[in-house]
Amino acid sequence: MANKRVFTQTYGVVGAIIEKDGKFLLVRENMPEYPEAHNKWNQPAGWVEVGEEPIAACEREVKEETGLEFKATGLLGVYSLHKDNIAEYVGQPGSHAIKLIFRGEFSGELEEPGLDEEISERRWFSPEEIYTMEFDQLRDMDIKQEVKDYLAGKDYPLELVRHTVVK
Repeated sequence: MANKRVFTQTYGVVGAIIEKDGKFLLVRENMPEYPEAHNKWNQPAGWVEVGEEPIAACEREVKEETGLEFKATGLLGVYSLHKDNIAEYVGQPGSHAIKLIFRGEFSGELEEPGLDEEISERRWFSPEEIYTMEFDQLRDMDIKQEVKDYLAGKDYPLELVRHTVVK
């Protein structure tokens, strides 16, 4: 079960752009309590938990949402996504995610729906199919830019992501 999310400040999200044979993996979200996300397609992604290393968080999210073993090999980019259009759903002036999106390698087979209660379907899409999706189909419009960046070969070293724990 997901933790209750609070949108009073920016928050950290990690996600993966996963490509196979020219198609990109998206997951359909099953979260009736969040109408802005429910039944929409998204990349495998999620919030970074407090204390969690971002690369490990991305690999965990991919496993939870798809069943695939994902190994991040590079940082595709850092995306700032302010969704002012969902203020009515979150009861505040929208939401603002800072997204670290990774590219990488994967192994294994897609799990059937039911692996993660928040995901109802997993499917491969061509870039053209993704580019034509609107807000009623695609959770985050910046996924279109992420796919373009992937196809343009954007790939930054993982060393750009630093994680420090102070005890």
